[in-house]
Amino acid sequence: MDAMSTSNFTAAAKKDLQAMNLNRITLAFTGSSAGLEGPFQSYYTSRTLAHIRIALLMGALMYGSFGILDALLLPNHKHLAWLIRYVFVCPMILAVFGATFVPSLHRILQPLMSILIALGGLGIVLIIVVAPPPANYYYYAGLMLVFIFGYSFIYLRFLWATLSGWIIVILYELAAFLTGTPDAVLISNNFFFISANLAGMLVGYTIEYANRKNYFLMHLLAEEQQKIKEINEQLELRVAARTSELAISNQRLTREVKERILAEQEQQRLQIQLKQAEKMETIGNLAAGVAHDLNNILVGLVSYPDLVLMRMAEDNPLRDEVILIKNSGERAAAMVQDLLSMARLGVTEKKVLNLNIILNDYLQSPEYQHLQQDHRHVTITANLAPDLLNIRASAIQITKAVMNLATNACEANLTDGAVQIGTSNRYLEEPYQGLETIPEGEYAILTVQDTGIGMREEDRQRIFEPFYTKKRLGRSGTGLGMTVVWHTVKEMGGFIDIPSAEGQGAVIELYFPITREEVSSAPVKVSIKDYRGTERVLIVDDIAEQRRIAAAILTKLGYQVVTVASGEEAVAWIEQHEVDIVMLDMIMDPGIDGCETYRRLIQWNPRLKAIIVSGFSESERVREAQRLGAGRYLSKPYTLEGIALALRAELDDRLIDLARP
Repeated sequence: MDAMSTSNFTAAAKKDLQAMNLNRITLAFTGSSAGLEGPFQSYYTSRTLAHIRIALLMGALMYGSFGILDALLLPNHKHLAWLIRYVFVCPMILAVFGATFVPSLHRILQPLMSILIALGGLGIVLIIVVAPPPANYYYYAGLMLVFIFGYSFIYLRFLWATLSGWIIVILYELAAFLTGTPDAVLISNNFFFISANLAGMLVGYTIEYANRKNYFLMHLLAEEQQKIKEINEQLELRVAARTSELAISNQRLTREVKERILAEQEQQRLQIQLKQAEKMETIGNLAAGVAHDLNNILVGLVSYPDLVLMRMAEDNPLRDEVILIKNSGERAAAMVQDLLSMARLGVTEKKVLNLNIILNDYLQSPEYQHLQQDHRHVTITANLAPDLLNIRASAIQITKAVMNLATNACEANLTDGAVQIGTSNRYLEEPYQGLETIPEGEYAILTVQDTGIGMREEDRQRIFEPFYTKKRLGRSGTGLGMTVVWHTVKEMGGFIDIPSAEGQGAVIELYFPITREEVSSAPVKVSIKDYRGTERVLIVDDIAEQRRIAAAILTKLGYQVVTVASGEEAVAWIEQHEVDIVMLDMIMDPGIDGCETYRRLIQWNPRLKAIIVSGFSESERVREAQRLGAGRYLSKPYTLEGIALALRAELDDRLIDLARP
């Protein structure tokens, strides 16, 4: 809770407590609060009953155990002291303990306990009277223990505890007078004795006042909850009535629409019947002519597999094998053409693609099947991120790189082993130093991992050199496979890391910069109309590219977008403008981070909504911002679907908050 909210809460609590009317001496509810006195006493008794029973048992045990002291200090008068303890006081304590189990006696339980405390003090005073000096001078300390029980342990109300306490003081003074206690001893004992009584009064007063204050606040809370309940019931009745009206209107409209549709369908049926004969004749002639012309064209343009597929039935078991042959031929032709194009122009045609599609195609290819046959002792699995972002690259070269990496990984397993091919999204908040320095940004990562012998540091540094290989040339490649991988990644603007060690298997990660463009054939995951909005959004991110991407996405969704480059700029902007929600980057360097930025923003607008974005996992600073009131956490790199869902959800929650009384 921020400072402003804490101040408002404290002020509201003080205002509520001002309405609590108490008698400052007896602490009883008076005035407008007088009606709470009876319920409070019943509540106070029921809430403290278990504690009182335990305290009474402990009191009886302690009072009785001091008989040992009597035997030590009063060897000649111990029987009188024991008579007072075990025949007079302890049975009274147990009697009051028994009364706590009788509901009809609960209303007089406070007076009974007050009498009990006074009797407990009287018992010690009687021992002082019968005991010879100087032993009787020391028994005043036992009276202070009685004070402790009366003022605190048994929850005796202030009024009754004070009455018992002063009765004990008066009894002690009479006993001291009767026994001729020396003045010095009497003054010393009274100093501690009366001070203990006054301290007990303060404790008892504080305890009862706190309990009455809590009960009063609980009463106010119950009243507010009842008001809210009544408002909700009224609202539900209004909603039910309105829903019923809408249902009736909807039924009437549905009936009218259905009747109109039936009329139009009948009209269309009659028109179709009039033209059906001539249409059927025209369609038959057209189909025969098109089939003839298409067959003539396909003979010259489609390869043999296409001709075979045309002659096969849809359920023919050989159909998939023929399609595989056809796709392999087309892929080979496209690869040759791409290689010729590169040799002629020195550039590679890059298209928007998704690594998952490339990998799925490879896992269905003859090359992959051949790899499995050559390495039957190796289990190959794929772990592909379902929300993988797109990249701009050459599909041919990426496929060739995957083939080289998969082959190397399989050959690294000299015995039974495993190879995993995976993809993932990753956002680097700052440059990462791996095999090479990888700049901050958003990347789609291709990972190939094996359980082989691992890689020495020397191999990590030289693995991409031409002809650097641990294999026999001519038996397993030419030593150029990893060089091809390196040049492919660099031509695509990517980076490579090898977080591996000797004896722990090899891991090779290819980092490809992502693009927000879509693959032409890829289905759209998010329907923009479902997540469209017109609210005002403030984007706070220290990286210009991130601000541009987020602004482009939100603008496409219809939002009014403003971007700033730091937390300080965001605070300055909020001071002069209105905004509905803030999209906050958590780590911004230099300057204040997202958590501190949000802390300052809500000082201007306590109801300001925010979503937190970060390239790191959900940290303590993220959770701190959420405790302040920030909403959902969104990891980078974010997708259109992710940012749209998070933003819309927070804005809808804001509307609910504003509607609350």
